[in-house]
Amino acid sequence: MDKQYYVYIMTNKNNDVLYTGFTNNLKRRVYEHKNGLCKGFTKRYNIVKLVYYEIFQDSYAAIAREKQIKGGSRRKKIELIEGVNSKWKDLYDKI
Repeated sequence: MDKQYYVYIMTNKNNDVLYTGFTNNLKRRVYEHKNGLCKGFTKRYNIVKLVYYEIFQDSYAAIAREKQIKGGSRRKKIELIEGVNSKWKDLYDKI
């Protein structure tokens, strides 16, 4: 099986703080965020809800996409999320 890489956006319960990340194991990484196992920003702001993700076969493409999303405005991130998840539901159970 080919490796997969993920770029994802998570938020807090009120949807007012956004976090963009990159991983090769989305289920594990989101679990870590949800359970406060990641120190720093995501723990401080209680980032617990997966609201957007993209799948890549190439790690370099995924990293480039992560940087592109991080460099974009908040409005662009919201447009990405609402394009596939208009109600901002937690997608964790679907991965």
